[in-house]
Amino acid sequence: MKFEEIKEDSKVFPGEYLLHTPTSQIVMCGAFKRHEGRIKALANGKLLDEPIKNFQKIYLTEEERKTRRPKRSCGGCKG
Repeated sequence: MKFEEIKEDSKVFPGEYLLHTPTSQIVMCGAFKRHEGRIKALANGKLLDEPIKNFQKIYLTEEERKTRRPKRSCGGCKG
């Protein structure tokens, strides 16, 4: 797992997990406002509205991605 700063050309989407560096918590992005230089994120049931520099993107390797999301069927086809 790698953490990288959010740059001018980086894309951040609502629902994406980010690292909040002041608290070292993983938070969920709610809104990415590049023109205002702010990100709204949800952490521990509270809404954070802070500058972009307080967040970092999380990058997983292909192996980490596979181990974290096991593939399962929905179960609707079972008889």
